[in-house]
Amino acid sequence: MKPVTRLLAAVLLTATALTAPAQGRRDSVVLGMTLEPAPGLDPTAASAAAIGEVVHLNVLEGLTRINRDGSVGPLLAESWSADPDGKVYTFRLRHGVKFHDGEAFDASDVKFSFERAKAEGSTNKAKKAVFDNISRIDTPDPFTVILVLNNADGNFPFRMGETTAVILDPKSAATTATRPVGTGPFRFEDWKKGTSITLVRNDAWRGAASVKMKKVTFRFISEPAAQVAALLAGDIDGMPRFGAPQNLQQFQSDKRFTVEIGGTEGKTIVSINNRKKPFDDVRVRRALAAAIDRKAVIAGAMEGYGAPIGSHMVPSDAGYVDLTGVNPYDPERARALLKEAGVATPLNVTLTLPPPQYARKGGEIVAAQLAKVGIVAKIENVEWAQWLSGAFKGNFDLTIISHVEPLDFDRYADPAYYWGYDSRAYKDLLARYNTTIDSKARLAILGDIQKRLAEDAVNVYMFQLPQFAVARKPLKGLWSSSPIFANDLAALSW
Repeated sequence: MKPVTRLLAAVLLTATALTAPAQGRRDSVVLGMTLEPAPGLDPTAASAAAIGEVVHLNVLEGLTRINRDGSVGPLLAESWSADPDGKVYTFRLRHGVKFHDGEAFDASDVKFSFERAKAEGSTNKAKKAVFDNISRIDTPDPFTVILVLNNADGNFPFRMGETTAVILDPKSAATTATRPVGTGPFRFEDWKKGTSITLVRNDAWRGAASVKMKKVTFRFISEPAAQVAALLAGDIDGMPRFGAPQNLQQFQSDKRFTVEIGGTEGKTIVSINNRKKPFDDVRVRRALAAAIDRKAVIAGAMEGYGAPIGSHMVPSDAGYVDLTGVNPYDPERARALLKEAGVATPLNVTLTLPPPQYARKGGEIVAAQLAKVGIVAKIENVEWAQWLSGAFKGNFDLTIISHVEPLDFDRYADPAYYWGYDSRAYKDLLARYNTTIDSKARLAILGDIQKRLAEDAVNVYMFQLPQFAVARKPLKGLWSSSPIFANDLAALSW
């Protein structure tokens, strides 16, 4: 074949790939993901947000549903009500729901799931904040669940829509990590470790008639350049959380693709190990914050996308307070604080970086900024599973991560959490927040919570993680913003 002929054939093949779904059918789709779920697919036992990207709303369902605009609606519960004191919630369950293995869903499954989350030894990341607050679970009939709380929680219906509160069946719960069985619109089919996870439509689901996709495959592509190549080659049909912002313009100018830019609950931070010297000194933590130029990190790692933050909330949150002025970029102040704390420079530290670009590319910028004030950060690149078994277990100096769960400021009341913050004043603030019913008073306390975290410089708060959804133009239904890290596959269509 002549060179010109070969070139023309290649162009035609590429054009064909980009006009049809990756699997060549209109009832299937291939989506890209940056991180592979780890260590398994049970969101009630592990912390990785990637787990929810695959199973939440798709395989596993909760009592309530958090919609893409952050509103809360019914799911396994048809309705709910709360007593005036905010301590008793009554959920009315759907009738006729079955798990994928044919087991009937009823109130006993809710009771089992929440008692499992409360049990000693539970690794549910919402155990302390949500489930330990449930003092009693009553099931007066198979389709009614009454949850009695120790302390009022105005956010409780929202909490019931998070991935930590999905409902499992006692007969299949133990194997959820490897073969999740739920009540959702898709069934788990296959997990090729390191490569992909495949889900297939649950034709017995109550709304199956409206679900267009018979098969959905998630492919794991951690490198930004490889994500670009996979989209252009037609190997994937879309990427709900595209990780190469430097290539957005390329796709925006390509008529074959759609690009949507939104926000997430991701608080992108330099996490500090508060247990380790010299980071147990607030002056050193404030020095770290003063050494880091948020805007330079956003520009260099995120192509300018992402709003600066000064505490553990994002601008789209109700009650958000802009506290970026509490620990502003000021290298001279950073050097002075280190000197005041008696820290000899150069101070050698390790900066642990998981795969996402915000961490890897952002980490290079952060390390360069720290070096200017006498802090030498040795970069340690790790895979996601290594981060979970290392840094997330408290074995780190500094790390960069985006905490994407909503309302997760409650983690700061747990001294055992990986950053090791232990403050009686903060615990008291959170207790006041949790026991306050009046909405205006709650927002005021929420402001105090944010200020406490900023003043204690628990971590270096950098920016809100944006979301870039890139897909072939015919593909509809991808979320452009993520109040929770989930992919609503039942909404997809060609």
